[in-house]
Amino acid sequence: MALAAALPAMLVSMVLLWRGDYTAKTQWTLTVVIAGVWLGFAFSLRERIVRPLQTLSNILAALREEDYSIRARGARRDEALGEVMIEVNALGDTLKEHRLGALEATALLRKVMEEIDVAVLAFDGEQRLQLVNRAAERLLAQPSERILGQRAAEMGLQDCLEGDPVRTLQETFPGQPSATFRWRMHRTTFRERGLPHQLLVLSDVSRALREEELQAWQRLVRVLGHELNNSLTPIKSVAGSLESLLLREPRPADWQDDVQQGLRVIGTRAEALSRFMGAYARLARLPKPKLAPVDVGAWVRRVVGLETRMRVALRPGPELTIRADEDQLEQLLINLLRNAVDATQEAGGAVRVGWTRNARHLEVWVEDEGPGLANTANLFVPFFTTKPSGSGIGLVLSRQIAEAHGGTLTLENRRPGPGCQARLRLPL
Repeated sequence: MALAAALPAMLVSMVLLWRGDYTAKTQWTLTVVIAGVWLGFAFSLRERIVRPLQTLSNILAALREEDYSIRARGARRDEALGEVMIEVNALGDTLKEHRLGALEATALLRKVMEEIDVAVLAFDGEQRLQLVNRAAERLLAQPSERILGQRAAEMGLQDCLEGDPVRTLQETFPGQPSATFRWRMHRTTFRERGLPHQLLVLSDVSRALREEELQAWQRLVRVLGHELNNSLTPIKSVAGSLESLLLREPRPADWQDDVQQGLRVIGTRAEALSRFMGAYARLARLPKPKLAPVDVGAWVRRVVGLETRMRVALRPGPELTIRADEDQLEQLLINLLRNAVDATQEAGGAVRVGWTRNARHLEVWVEDEGPGLANTANLFVPFFTTKPSGSGIGLVLSRQIAEAHGGTLTLENRRPGPGCQARLRLPL
C-alpha cells in the first residue's frame, strides 16, 4: 500500500522524463534517484507503522498470558500509534493492580476458610468434590489430597446435596465421636467458568445449643430468685411488724384487727406469688396473661400498702376497671415501686404513685426524687443493673408483662427536677 500510494506520481514523472528532450545520462540518473527516493520513503513508512503494531501485538499477547511486566517505550502523544501504546501501558498497569488485589483477596479468603471452625465443601455438576477446607478435612477424617475429586455419595454427603437447602441434620461423621451431633446445613449454588457448582456449609450447633440451654436455665433461676425476693421482702416486713405487735405490753385495743389485716396481706401476696411462680416453673417463660376484671384503684393501693420502708404518696385518678392479669400487674408495679424507693433512699426525697385516663389508655406512673438515670440506653437490657446487689431482671420482666397486655413501659428522667418517672400505659 505504501508503494501504491506513490505509484501514480512515479509513472507521471517517468513519462515526462523519458519523453522529454533529455540526454540518456540525465534520464537514467533521475530515474535511479526518483526510484530510490520512492522505495526509501515507502519502506520507511512501512517500518514506522509495522514495528509499533508488532510491539503492540507482543504487549497484548503478554497481557493475555497474564504477564504485566512488558511496556512500550518511546510512545508520544502527538502520534496516533503513540497514544494507543500509552493507553495499552495504562491498561497493563490497571490489570496488574487488579490481579494483585485478586491474589490478595483469594489469599485472605483461603486463610479465613482454613481458620474458621465450619466445614466448607464445593462440588461440581457431577457432584465431585472440588474444594474443601481444614474443618471439613477434620470432619471427614481425610486429607484434601485424598478426597478431592471424589463423589459426594462416596463420602456419605449425598443427602446433603438433595432436599431442603437449609435444614438441621443429626449425623455422625468419621471425624467425630460416636455420639450423634446436630449440624446446621446451608447449601447454595454458584457458577465457575459458566458451569454450575454447589457450595455446602456444615456448622456444629450442638455446643451452641447446650450453651444456650445452660444460659436459659441460669436466666430462669435469676428471674425466679428476683421475684421471690421482691415478694418475700414485704411479707417479711409485715411479719416482723406483727411479731412486734404481739410482743408489746399492753397491746393496743385494735391489735386483733391489725393482726388480721397483716395476715390477710401475707396470705394474699403469698397466694399470688405461688400462682405466678407455678406458671413460670411450668412454662419456663412469662405465662400468658389470664384476663379478668381488675379494679385499678384497689390494685394500686394494695401495692402501695406493701411498701413499708417509707411512706409513698398516692395520687389517685378516676376509679375504673380494666381486663388484665392482676397477679402480673401486681408484680410489675412492685418492681417499679421498689426501684423508686431504692433510688430515693440513697438521695433522699419522696416517691409518688398515681394514675390517669384518656380516651384509649390507662396510664399508671411512679416517680421518685432520686438521682435519676445516668444511662437510659441499657435500662431494658437483660441483667444490666446499676445496683451492687441487683440482678437486672425486674425492668425486663416488667416490660414483658406490659407488652403481654398490649401496653408499654417507659422510664425517663423527670423534667424539671431530679429523679425518674416510670409510665405504664395499658389499653382500656
